[in-house]
Amino acid sequence: MICLATLLRRIGLAALLVSGSFAFAVPTMQEGVRRIANVPYGEDPRQRMDVYLPEQAAGAANVPVIVMVHGGAWMAGNKAMPKVVDNKVAYWVKQKGWIFVSVGYRLSPQVDPLVQARDVAGGLARAQSMAASWGGNPAKFVLMGHSAGAHLVALLSASPSLAREAGAQAWLGTVALDSAALDLERIMQARHMRFYDRVFGADPAYWRSVSPSSVLASDAVPMLLVCSTQRGDGPCPQARDFAAKVTGKGGRASVLPQNMTHEQINTLLGLPGVYTEAVEGFLSGLPLR
Repeated sequence: MICLATLLRRIGLAALLVSGSFAFAVPTMQEGVRRIANVPYGEDPRQRMDVYLPEQAAGAANVPVIVMVHGGAWMAGNKAMPKVVDNKVAYWVKQKGWIFVSVGYRLSPQVDPLVQARDVAGGLARAQSMAASWGGNPAKFVLMGHSAGAHLVALLSASPSLAREAGAQAWLGTVALDSAALDLERIMQARHMRFYDRVFGADPAYWRSVSPSSVLASDAVPMLLVCSTQRGDGPCPQARDFAAKVTGKGGRASVLPQNMTHEQINTLLGLPGVYTEAVEGFLSGLPLR
């Protein structure tokens, strides 16, 4: 098994060992963008979301909305980390005029990943209920997540009933940024990273409940699965296997391999280039106009 410190070094999360939950992370505020911080969707202090609006959206309507879920090995991270927010806001909010919502959620060991997914669903439902007041359209939502957040959005997208139980409406598509936890049953029964035991426990029934591959339903949401070709723990083979299962059930899923580190897949999204264009290409295929 690989120890947590080694894993974090390999996938670009070593700073978590030093700065914990990034409680003091502050995104870069950009001209032409307005931020509404810490909108609650639950009673816990972590059940909060930050909303980024184009200043010209005051009289707008029907603007698409991206709901972003941060990573951090299910145990750390923060919705306001600049690498989660800055370049995505610069592109989708400042340039395109969309709305961007960064959702926080309770962390392990306070709660387990299934509860974290329900937190994300609760944030999605709250954002949908408030979208019109921001100039957004509740029928034009996209989920996006990185790392652990990519697992959570993939889980909700594989089995949308989890989100419906939290009051969320249907959303149009999902972008999962470099998850290596799409088949938890297979991972946990093979050689795996030691911290997975801490997060996912030892119960095979629970593994199935939080495995996107295991809960995959016929009404899965269209997904783009971005994966790093530089990681040694197999996100691209998992993404291809999962996409094949989705299409086998009549759904829509595509894989976007990138010669980038795990961290770069998050940080560089929104910068000019073929990577952002490829993600935008997936989004342009959704009925967001």
